[in-house]
Amino acid sequence: MKTRVRLVKMGNSRGVRIPKPLIEQAGLTDAVALEVQAGAIVIRALDGPRVGWSEAAASLASTGTGLLDEPTPTEFDTDGWTW
Repeated sequence: MKTRVRLVKMGNSRGVRIPKPLIEQAGLTDAVALEVQAGAIVIRALDGPRVGWSEAAASLASTGTGLLDEPTPTEFDTDGWTW
């Protein structure tokens, strides 16, 4: 969908009223990120929680252990645990 809108005065700022179909199509919620790119203002949905976790987990898994640090044995590992 493409539309034209006017800037409207909002206090000391100016704003844009975005039509509901555009908001829904872009998947925007209450909080968004604004960014200037090559003479344009880009409105983007904020990254949700845990974005990128899947890729990070796959990267860790490909290193072998899947851990950031090597395991450090404790007293519990040798004395406090029986199978």
